Amino acid sequence: MTTDLLDVLRKKNLSERIRPVDADEALIEQFMASGVSFVSTYEPLEARFDQAVKELFACIMPADHNGKNVLLEGGVYRGCWLESTGTINSEVLSRFMPDVAQASFELYADLQREDGLMPYKWTPDGPAYKQIQLVTPLARSIWNHYLVNGRKDRSFLEKMLHAMQRYDDWLMKNRNTRGTGCVEAFCTFDTGHDLSSRFWHVPDTPHLDDPSQYDPDSPILPFLAPDLTANVYAQRLYIAQIAEELGGDGSEWRNKAASTLDSLMKYCYDEQDGFFYDRDRNDHFVRVQSDVLLRVLACEVGDDEFFAEALRRYLLNTRKFFSKYPLTSIAMDDPRFDPFSTYNTWAGAVNFLTLIRTPHAFEHHKRYVELTWIMQPILSAISRMPRFCQCISPWTGEAGFTEVYSPSILTTLDYIERLSGILPRPEGTLWLTGLTPYGLDHGQGVGAATAYSRKIDGVKFEIVNTVQEGAVYRDEELLLRFPHGVRAVTDRSGALQAVIGMSARTIEGELEYDGRKIPFRVSGNEELAYVDGKFERVREGGIIPPTFE
Repeated sequence: MTTDLLDVLRKKNLSERIRPVDADEALIEQFMASGVSFVSTYEPLEARFDQAVKELFACIMPADHNGKNVLLEGGVYRGCWLESTGTINSEVLSRFMPDVAQASFELYADLQREDGLMPYKWTPDGPAYKQIQLVTPLARSIWNHYLVNGRKDRSFLEKMLHAMQRYDDWLMKNRNTRGTGCVEAFCTFDTGHDLSSRFWHVPDTPHLDDPSQYDPDSPILPFLAPDLTANVYAQRLYIAQIAEELGGDGSEWRNKAASTLDSLMKYCYDEQDGFFYDRDRNDHFVRVQSDVLLRVLACEVGDDEFFAEALRRYLLNTRKFFSKYPLTSIAMDDPRFDPFSTYNTWAGAVNFLTLIRTPHAFEHHKRYVELTWIMQPILSAISRMPRFCQCISPWTGEAGFTEVYSPSILTTLDYIERLSGILPRPEGTLWLTGLTPYGLDHGQGVGAATAYSRKIDGVKFEIVNTVQEGAVYRDEELLLRFPHGVRAVTDRSGALQAVIGMSARTIEGELEYDGRKIPFRVSGNEELAYVDGKFERVREGGIIPPTFE
């Protein structure tokens, strides 16, 4: 099957498969330059991949101020939002269309106000500044884009560094009114949490549509917001790295980050619950357990054991967020939980913005196997979806609100590449993952095989995955062969560096490389480094199973 599927991959013309498509030819060429293509013996999933590529072009348009193509949120959202399109969406897009991603980041520097405030969105009607709407740290997305694309454009990095430093100043002057060091939420839209019970009895927008004001007659505002505070914490850490890359001193920003972390843990963390909550003006916690937890963790708050405990108690708990199709936006055991997904909602439904933000939180703590338990059911749902929607039912996986939505389009491309493809990493490695999509819906897709290609520095890499093995080719010559259930890590040229256990079971077998068969045994999340022709353990394994208690 391996050679047959490889032949199918090599004969596939993705450029022709996605036509007709309403897109500039240069944009199509930019995507095709990545060399990315995908085939599967489970036809519905391959069809969804092809449709994702096609519809991605419908989510790109020229910005009016400079004519550069930028990413749009898509669906009913005809613009670029800082919380998503301008950060995590473009961070993922950077692996496929780096020029569009960079132009999307630059929007926020180009359109920054004189006082330092960045727009929360850009649309064809122009920039808007009514709220802040922050989630993923912009600096992290910019840094990862810069690294994964070869550390080439220092002028871009300098431009964005200056803009982000100015924005940090604005936030401290205008969103720290209580003097706690936390960043404050003045309205629902500051975090993009439409209809979330977190913000019941709070206005959707700031007072008088002024982002520096909150309703003075509110009995509960302003909130000390854990996700906004965590955003600034991580933002400052990455600003420090960027400053040092450019020859500056990052110590000031690391000190600021440490101070922000102290404020976050002092005011927004409940040790008994092990959860982050808003703190209202009366010094009371707003005890709504929401995806705020994942947002904070994705900002790299907490050590490995802190994250592990969050998995045990919440993220992998079927009473909390680990629904049949995970992850919900409100804990399922909260009576305010609303599972419906047919409208723009963060009241309970599974949002694709949560799903595209999830990998960084898990992988930062090396929880690779646990992440697959989220990706697998979501890919099952995607294979059945008639459209790329904003949210899905946590019970059935059925598609909900809107269509042609770039976060779900990019989640499709990202999850397939993470699970069964060739993923270039910011640290200069390649992840070659030997897993296949597993049919969780009525047995559909069980036993499916896949093949995936990508160009790295002009070199063509391919990986074919079956339920027995993974085989990697470099410029059409066999490079690696290994048992199903592991991830091979190489440098960008394909030189082997490590293997990682990607299954709940222990994988034992041989890895073929450089004319040799090298025996190994690896458990879930365990990492073995390849040193002097053999494997050595560099990280212990161990998984955290889902809980039903």
